[in-house]
Amino acid sequence: MSDLPHRAVTRSAKLAALPLGFAGRTAIGLGRRLGGASAEIVAREIQQRTADQIFKVLGELKGGAMKLGQALSIFEAALPPELTEPYRATLTRLQDAAPPLPAATVHRVLTEQLGDDWRENFLEFDDEPTAAASIGQVHRAVWHDGRTVAVKVQYPGAGKALLSDFTQLSRLAKLFGALLPGLDIKPLLNELKERVAEELDYLKEAEAQHAFAEEFRDDPDFVVPDVVAANEQILVTEWMTGTPLSKIISAGSQEDRDRAGLQLVRFLFCSPARVGLLHADPHPGNFRVMEDGRLGVLDFGAVNRLPDGYPAAFGALTRIFNQGDMDSVVRGLREEGFIRPHIEVDTDALRAFLAPYIEPTQVEEFTFTREWLRHQALAVTDLRPNNVVRQLNLPPSYVLIHRVHAAGIGVLCQLGTTARFRDEVIRWVPGFADEDPDQGPARTVA
Repeated sequence: MSDLPHRAVTRSAKLAALPLGFAGRTAIGLGRRLGGASAEIVAREIQQRTADQIFKVLGELKGGAMKLGQALSIFEAALPPELTEPYRATLTRLQDAAPPLPAATVHRVLTEQLGDDWRENFLEFDDEPTAAASIGQVHRAVWHDGRTVAVKVQYPGAGKALLSDFTQLSRLAKLFGALLPGLDIKPLLNELKERVAEELDYLKEAEAQHAFAEEFRDDPDFVVPDVVAANEQILVTEWMTGTPLSKIISAGSQEDRDRAGLQLVRFLFCSPARVGLLHADPHPGNFRVMEDGRLGVLDFGAVNRLPDGYPAAFGALTRIFNQGDMDSVVRGLREEGFIRPHIEVDTDALRAFLAPYIEPTQVEEFTFTREWLRHQALAVTDLRPNNVVRQLNLPPSYVLIHRVHAAGIGVLCQLGTTARFRDEVIRWVPGFADEDPDQGPARTVA
């Protein structure tokens, strides 16, 4: 992957054309209105065409546009599959087909970053990458002291292309306003841009990974390989073996699946409390099941800094929802920025939307399944103006938390894990356990 999928000029042109396209569709809609078509029909047609173009362009671009698409996954679920399926299909192809850098390019990057004598750092260096992602690829090597290491090399130009995407995506504010009236897109884009800028700095990633490695050293549940060396675009860490979580998903026993899913949840919930950081990219490729049963964790480029642990409001609102006090839930969501001041939501619709996500905290043991996830997605695929998802906002401070929860639930459903997830929430999430112990567990809300 010597370059990102499109030259910068082409990428900018595609993004810049979106607002112009929306203006054109709005003008066509006005013409149809004058011709006698109903406002609702015209509005729906404009929304559908706008959504179609947004997701088509987001799918074709890689980088900032892909990060935005990941962050907006909950809103994507509110749109009909015929609009989002082309986007998802294109995104999957991009993720599965990241072409590796030629060996000559890898050597050039290593020379630029480490000097002409870069080979003196290694006893061996495998030119064939073991993994490739959106901004870099990993090579197996042997460090000069004999340790087997993973060498992460950033693609040339990756940073410039990613940050350029966000500059251009800022032009989409009006488009998203028409499609998702409850969403304040500009601060969301700014937050994503700052987080992506951090992902591009491998020194920051090294600091985060070392903090996790120190905290979980000799831990009974988790293994994190430590950092060996790093600069802004090269990261050398200890090599980690183990069975990829994807293999547990495809061929693991139910016992393996249950254990791995519970460990994944425990890691995501306990990390903010123990490290002050949340691993913000929980897809199967970043986890290994070790021979001793522990969960190995990789890739700390995306982290959410939570020095005080999870936001207390997160646990408190979950507990209040379980107690059935929807008025307090709505007030709390407004205070946290999930419902903007000018937006009114239907309380019953909001309860129906939130219930599945909170369901695992209401029972002693819960099973995540693909069927359960499909049912939840179908429940909100609706373009009607009163669809509650379209009325919600994603506050910048919750961008990565949302990303973690959406991705984490997806992995749990792939695993088909059955476990006592509520215990982990009680143990690690502030505000959730502040209930009367004599009342027992919160009741299930219909």
